Amino acid sequence: MYPLDTLKEMIRAGRFDSVFSTIYANDPEVLEAQHQRYLEAVDAFHEIFPDAKEALLFSAPGRTEVGGNHTDHQHGAVLAAAVNLDVIAVMCPNDSGVIRVKSKGFPMDTVDLAVLTPQEEELGHSPALIRGVAARMKELGCGIGGFDAYTTSNVLKGSGLSSSAAFENLIGTMLNAVYNENKLNAVEIAQISQYAEVHFFGKACGLMDQMASSVGGFSSMDFRDPSKPVIKKIDFDFASCGYSLCIVDTKGNHADLTPEYVAVPVEMKSVAAQFGKEVLRDVDPEEFYAKIGDLRGKVSDRAIVRAMHFFNDNQTALDEAKALQEGDFETFKALIQASGNSSFKYLQNVFPASHPEEQGLSVGLGVSERVLKGRGVCRVHGGGFAGTIQAFVPNDLVDTYRETLNGVFGEGSCYVLKIRPLGGIQITE
Repeated sequence: MYPLDTLKEMIRAGRFDSVFSTIYANDPEVLEAQHQRYLEAVDAFHEIFPDAKEALLFSAPGRTEVGGNHTDHQHGAVLAAAVNLDVIAVMCPNDSGVIRVKSKGFPMDTVDLAVLTPQEEELGHSPALIRGVAARMKELGCGIGGFDAYTTSNVLKGSGLSSSAAFENLIGTMLNAVYNENKLNAVEIAQISQYAEVHFFGKACGLMDQMASSVGGFSSMDFRDPSKPVIKKIDFDFASCGYSLCIVDTKGNHADLTPEYVAVPVEMKSVAAQFGKEVLRDVDPEEFYAKIGDLRGKVSDRAIVRAMHFFNDNQTALDEAKALQEGDFETFKALIQASGNSSFKYLQNVFPASHPEEQGLSVGLGVSERVLKGRGVCRVHGGGFAGTIQAFVPNDLVDTYRETLNGVFGEGSCYVLKIRPLGGIQITE
């Protein structure tokens, strides 16, 4: 624990810059911006919780899905990566048995740890995530306790970078550090976070978002057995490859797209059921292709082509991880484009079937291909239907790419990101 004045002086003096350089960038302007960001967070914490005289710092990153689009819910393989946008917290434990979290721009969340069951009024709101993480940790025999925290986030909401997973990871990381001597590993914190989102927040989700945020770096994940996922962190220096990762917000309509998202796993599982299986990972691809004629009329044609996407992208995600492990970035790029093409043609999640006139993602992909001219690659990002696209852009084209895409979708639509090698952490010297 650091006295607040000491903590601020340490930030100003660059005592945390080794960590900041790793999780953000080793760039004087970036470091200065982070100094200011953390100093403002400490001041806000002191104003909101004036009785707290000491504090700790924490950070948890957003994530980007790289390969394996809509494969995790079929127990498939995924390639994901943590990015250098994060949610940070200034935190001090208390002995009240109550967690209080004030997130910038939002009301205070107050969670009494005497009640660790789902609360109907919290469904879809952040207190459910806090309560769910604490409940699962206690259920697993871990220590829990009260704390006060101020958080601020630059993980873009609605961007497919998973701000909710970063928040869950942050809560779990703080409880793990303060009440459990960091005995939980990154995989366990991710599983706890997913539990909170499914059983307390009320959102059915796979494990990819939480795992990528918790583990950090490039992570290859195989969910054949979801209770024991095989996680491999890939040692690849993305900064040295001469490319930048760009995420473009195409400003899609944020109307409720839940039916579009839900239809994907439902349709995939309808195909699996024809083979006596629950999910497509347990279906032999050769048997599937041999029986497509028999499937037609029993399941929808869209379900069939979405199953084709699963078999394509499940293997592609594994191949992408292998290419990175071998340092073969050119093959990696080709696989990214193949994955994106499969999502567009077979998964069909680039625009909602309910609103075919709204095709911001298609526009963004078309403009991106024109700018990149085959040197870079682009694809739909995340769940799809609206939102963002992802592009790997040669560094010498980044300015042109950003200016062009901002010209189409508005200033600030294109974000140039870095891959963050660390997941959820306590910020120490």
